[in-house]
Amino acid sequence: MKNSLMKKYIAHKYFFLMLLPVLVYYGIFHYAPMYGVVIAFQDYQFLKGVGGSPWVGLDNFRELFGGLYFGTVLRNTLIINFYKLVFGFTAPIVLAVFINEVSGKWFKKSVQTISYLPHFLSWVVLSGMIIEMLSPSRGPVNMLLSLFGMEPIFFITEPAWFRAILVSSDIWRSVGFASIIYLAAIAGINQEMYEAADVDGISRIKKIWYITIPSIAPVIVIMLILNSGSIINDDFEQVFNLLNAKVMDVGDVLSTYTYSEGLLKMNYSYAAAVGLFKNVVALVLVLSANYIASKLSDDTIF
Repeated sequence: MKNSLMKKYIAHKYFFLMLLPVLVYYGIFHYAPMYGVVIAFQDYQFLKGVGGSPWVGLDNFRELFGGLYFGTVLRNTLIINFYKLVFGFTAPIVLAVFINEVSGKWFKKSVQTISYLPHFLSWVVLSGMIIEMLSPSRGPVNMLLSLFGMEPIFFITEPAWFRAILVSSDIWRSVGFASIIYLAAIAGINQEMYEAADVDGISRIKKIWYITIPSIAPVIVIMLILNSGSIINDDFEQVFNLLNAKVMDVGDVLSTYTYSEGLLKMNYSYAAAVGLFKNVVALVLVLSANYIASKLSDDTIF
């Protein structure tokens, strides 16, 4: 058994050689820094380092869960990311199905290119574009509102609008690129099923509902499992570039809170405790989603 397995490794040695840079990257930048998790259980002092800083046990976590503002930050994170998961997860599926149904190649390629483009722009650029588009003085959105006799709204500083802006801008940036996975899954569907449906006179809507969606269901389930951890893991770059003092109560999330406590206030141990809490919860969510999926179907990660 071992010899046959070793022969397979040797036969595919070049594939493993191509994988080596990825393993080195994850080892250096993702696994090696995990040693710093011990800071969450210390009163970390920069000059003494990790090895010399005194241990405080769970004091940082007691301070974390006993803090009044942490509840607000956690609630904001869960609400915003829940909306992103609900609307942002379904949007690429809908876009992929619509693109697949378009017959014109030129139009299909144009839609794909336009929808992919925001993914390759940084949040610094996209945030500037969003702020300009929603500007009360020169933004096209408020100019349109003024045509209907409405007063201009500075959406970015309005707590009632800020979460909607975060969710919609996240969908705008990710929907095109995320749809590639579903388009690839749709391309692998047996075309004979569609031909048989055409013979039976089945409408396009029914073909989507009874052929396309069930055929890509395994991919949808796996992507849902992988995205379940995003309920607690927010996008720091997006929130940081759009956040302002007037919307802190509805927009401050765990990542920006960690940045504020760790880098601005130099409370490194407390910030490490926040980060460790967030990652542990994300791991539990992914494992729970995978377990539930294993009970409902055979489409799981492991």
